[in-house]
Amino acid sequence: MSLEKIKNDRLKKLEAIRAVGLNPYPSQTSRLRQDIVLVLENFDNLAKTKKDIVLAGRLRLIREHGGSTFVDLEDSTEKIQLYFKKDQLGDKYEFFINYFDIGDFIEATGELFQTQKGEKTLLVKKFRILTKALNQLPDKWHGLADIEERFRRRYLDLLMNSQVRRRFRTRADTIKNLRLFLESRGFIEVETPILQPQPGGALAKPFKTHLNALDLDLYLRVAPELYLKRLLVGGFDKVYELGRCFRNEGMDKFHNPDFTMLEFYWAYADTTQLMELTEELFEFLVPEMDIEYQKNKINFAAPFKRISLPDLILENFMVDIKKATSETLKKVLEKAGQKPDEDLPKCKLIDELFKMIRPKIIQPTFVTNHPLEMSPLAKRSEDDPDQADRFQLVVGGMELINAYSELNDPQEQAERMKEQEKQRGAQEIQHYDQDFIEALEYGMPPAAGFGLGVDRLVMLLSDAPTTREVILFPEMRKK
Repeated sequence: MSLEKIKNDRLKKLEAIRAVGLNPYPSQTSRLRQDIVLVLENFDNLAKTKKDIVLAGRLRLIREHGGSTFVDLEDSTEKIQLYFKKDQLGDKYEFFINYFDIGDFIEATGELFQTQKGEKTLLVKKFRILTKALNQLPDKWHGLADIEERFRRRYLDLLMNSQVRRRFRTRADTIKNLRLFLESRGFIEVETPILQPQPGGALAKPFKTHLNALDLDLYLRVAPELYLKRLLVGGFDKVYELGRCFRNEGMDKFHNPDFTMLEFYWAYADTTQLMELTEELFEFLVPEMDIEYQKNKINFAAPFKRISLPDLILENFMVDIKKATSETLKKVLEKAGQKPDEDLPKCKLIDELFKMIRPKIIQPTFVTNHPLEMSPLAKRSEDDPDQADRFQLVVGGMELINAYSELNDPQEQAERMKEQEKQRGAQEIQHYDQDFIEALEYGMPPAAGFGLGVDRLVMLLSDAPTTREVILFPEMRKK
C-alpha cells in the first residue's frame, strides 16, 4: 500500500474515532500515569498488589491472535508489553483493532502479570486514544543509505534508533556534569551577548545581521571571551558560560556553523593550573578513566602528555618553525601534498602543519608554546617572548580545548589588535575593540582562560564520528 493510501486510511480512522464522540487529541492524561521504567523496576511488588497501573506511550508493535492482541508500548523511559483480550474488553476490543495503528499514542489501565514465557505484561482493562498518528512509521530507518535524511528528520531518527537517543542523553549528562564540576570549584555561570557590535574572542569569520530598532549592524558572537574578561575587570574571579557560538566558515566532521562552547575565566591562575584542572575535569567526566573512540582505546589517567608545538612539528616534518621562513614552510606543506595559498602568513602555515599532525594524536596531549602571532589575546611566554603562554588539548585526533594565560596589559593588547587590523583583507582576525581596551585600562587581574568545544567532547564520550551526530538539528544543505 502506498504512503498516500496509508495516510488516507488513517484519516478515515481519525474521523471514525471522532464520530463516536472521542477526542483523538485530548489535552489531559491521568495523573496516576507511571513511567514504564519504574513499573518494570518494581514489577514484582506492583504485580502482587493486583492494583491497576496506568501507562501511556506510543504503540510500536501490534501482534493480533484471534481474540487477543499483544502490543509493545513505549514511552521515553522504556518499553513494555500490553495484552488486549476480547473477553476482558468486549466491543472495545474490536474498536481498538479497527481504529488504532502503530505510531498512535494511547493511555492504558490494567493489571500486571507475567506470561508463560516470562514476559512482563499489562492486562488492559481500559484504554483511550491520546494522539492519532497520520503517517506510518518507517520500517527500514536503520538501513538508510541517505545519511543526511536522518539529520533532516531527526525526530524520526530519535524515534527509530535507541542508540541515537542514548547519545543525546549522554550529551545532556555531559553538560550537566560540566556545570557541576565548575560550580563545585567556585565558578558562577553568567550570560553574555550573542548579538555583538563587533566580533571578537576568536580568529573566525562572523555572521552579520542588522537591528532595525537601532539601525545598527551586529554580529553573532564567535566567542564570549571579551565579555567574560570584562567581568574579571568588574570584580568576579571565576566565571563561565555554556552557550551557542556562530562562525560563518566551512563545514566538516568537526565543524558546524553554530556550536556549543564552554568558556571559563579564572583570576590569579595560569596555564599550569589550568592543565591540572583539565586533568581533574576528565577524571570527573570519565571516572573509569578509559573509553573507546572510533576503535581507539583512550586513557585519561593523569598526567597527560605535554609537548611543544615546535617540537611536535620538528618530530613530524623535520623543520624548526622558529628558524624556518614562510617559503620553507610552504615547501614542506607542498611536499606533504598540500597546496597552501600564496598569501598565507607564517603563523597560518604553521597551523596548517599542525592540522596535518592532529589526527595522529589519539591519547590526551597538551600541545604548548604556540607562536605569539597565532594568539592575539594570550600573554607572552616568560621563557620565550615569541611564543604564547598557551596550550591546546588534543584527544582522539581532534582539538578539544584551547586555553591560555590572558593578556591583561592594555597597551600591548591594543598594539596587537591594531596589528591584526592591518590584515583587513583576511576574514579571520581579531578586530580592534576600543571598549574592551578601555576596560583593561581599569585593571584586570592576571587570569587563565579556557575554551572547550562541547560538541566534540560529546563526540568523544559517545563514540560519534561527526559533530552532526551529536547536534540535534545540524545545518543542512537545501534539499
